[in-house]
Amino acid sequence: MKMFALLAALALGQEAPPPAAPAPETVKVTLTTTQGPVVLELEKSRAPLTTANFLRYVDQKRLDGAAFYRAAKAPNAADYGLIQFGTRNDPKRTLPPVAHEPTSKTGLSHKSGTISLARAAPGTGAGDFFIVVGDTSSLDAQPGGDSGFAAFGRVVEGMDLVKSLLAAPTDPNKGEGVMKGQYLAEPVVITTARRAK
Repeated sequence: MKMFALLAALALGQEAPPPAAPAPETVKVTLTTTQGPVVLELEKSRAPLTTANFLRYVDQKRLDGAAFYRAAKAPNAADYGLIQFGTRNDPKRTLPPVAHEPTSKTGLSHKSGTISLARAAPGTGAGDFFIVVGDTSSLDAQPGGDSGFAAFGRVVEGMDLVKSLLAAPTDPNKGEGVMKGQYLAEPVVITTARRAK
């Protein structure tokens, strides 16, 4: 049947369409929290280093008992910002840092729902991660210098929970420097983090 369709197309002077490119390989992870699940789809093909780093934390159960602890709202736009979770540099939970994988290399962007690796300088990211609410391309690598943050996946289920965490009350006295006042008054515990079947 396929051969007939191909011959018919050739007879009409048309070229057969090129084969579709294979979809990038992804892996799903479910973060089960005390307020419900958040399901992530990670870009294993496009951001292999950062995805492998996150999966080390999942497979070694280092995120079990960790929490969503930070909600940074954008000035003058309360429905934009990010929520952060992870090991908070706990030496018992945190693995060595991973090399920085900029969006200029992966082709990803910080669209709403994107998960990315938290860091200070490039190459210092380890066990803390954030999810953006609202498109935030300013976090992508920028031409001429700023290497941005390493996006490596997105939320595919549970975005309502993510948005509710961004809107949750923060403690004005917690945190230091630019993070002062961004720590959740009541962190939301991740009971388990597992690869989704």
